[in-house]
Amino acid sequence: MFNIKKIRSFFPMLNVKMQKKKLIFFDNAATTFKPISVIKEIEKYYLKQTSNSNRGDYDLCFNVNKIIDDTRKLVAKFINARQKKEIIFTSGTTMSINLIAFCYGMQFLKPGDEILLTEAEHASNALPWFNIAKIKKLKINFIPLTKEGKLTLENVKKTINNNTKIIAIASITNVLGFTTPIKEITKFAHSKNIIVACDGAQYVPHKQTNVLELGVDFLSFSAHKMCGPTGIGILYGRDEILKKMRPFFTGGGMNDNFDKNGNVTYLEHPEKFEAGTLNISGIFGLKAAIKFLMKIGMKNIEKYEKQLRDYAIKKMKKNNDLIIYNLNADSSIITFNKKNVFSQDEATFLNSKGIAIRSGKHCAKMLEKLKISNTLRASFYFYNTKKEIDTFIKVLKEKDFLNVYYS
Repeated sequence: MFNIKKIRSFFPMLNVKMQKKKLIFFDNAATTFKPISVIKEIEKYYLKQTSNSNRGDYDLCFNVNKIIDDTRKLVAKFINARQKKEIIFTSGTTMSINLIAFCYGMQFLKPGDEILLTEAEHASNALPWFNIAKIKKLKINFIPLTKEGKLTLENVKKTINNNTKIIAIASITNVLGFTTPIKEITKFAHSKNIIVACDGAQYVPHKQTNVLELGVDFLSFSAHKMCGPTGIGILYGRDEILKKMRPFFTGGGMNDNFDKNGNVTYLEHPEKFEAGTLNISGIFGLKAAIKFLMKIGMKNIEKYEKQLRDYAIKKMKKNNDLIIYNLNADSSIITFNKKNVFSQDEATFLNSKGIAIRSGKHCAKMLEKLKISNTLRASFYFYNTKKEIDTFIKVLKEKDFLNVYYS
């Protein structure tokens, strides 16, 4: 049973006050709060288990190595990967996508090859491909979105050509919040020998993820958006692809041997992509976060978040001062504006009432569908409540923003 009162008791941040009011946090697409179990695991590493990995023949190091290995296995189970060696630890989604672009792109793409994106992509899933395109003289093309802002298989089919080698898209976009038909797109792409690299930053924390069912070649996501610590992320890659890829980030811990003549032999994946000291405390926290989510159940989380969004949309639609840009999105993201009020001004006003939401471009600076550059974004997670939404709705109804805030 989904017990929201009990769930909220695990999150210390929910007791924090902002502007002398009880904090209501609706910026979960940016980051999420951490349960006590995650915080304690991170503390345990620093208080009782500090050691580097693979660098000592003593108990502390052995125990750290085991936690890292166990976490890799747990991540593989969480996303239904075939094996743990398909799981690479990174600093987050951004590093994961850069790793794909520079390891796979540099090695296998040639001048004239095409990479497909959409205008809704986050900077993390656009700039690495822009960068590699300049270096390798590749072409970037964009799959058109529907009028509503959705990505469809039909538009993918219309856009690809004989030069298309990679489709790099988010499984849930971070502004409009639509879920992409990844499974269908991947199946079609593979029939044309096209690789699919999926940005799962907004998908994995909210939906049960099965990489075998989705069929993607790569999946990137971050721990901090799923109750884990910052600075730790995951790159999933299919074994047969990772086996062929050379690392672009080199150093200690990822090589088997090297000599003064510059001859180097690398370890097998995933270690060959994990040069240097890993974010070990982050891995401890990631393990605890995944266990926490699995105990609640990803299907339960998805169901509850849908109830929250449906409830909020129903209330918001009654306010004629609001413009909602993604009414029919199937995620926990609501993107909107208040008529005649600049988004940052409204966000500042909400802050004065103890409500935290995001405003601005949300790192999706190519998105032209909205025909407006700045919006407000409210994003829910499973520890939010309908009572919090009621307060949010009440504050949104308040008029004369400047007079209320600056008086």
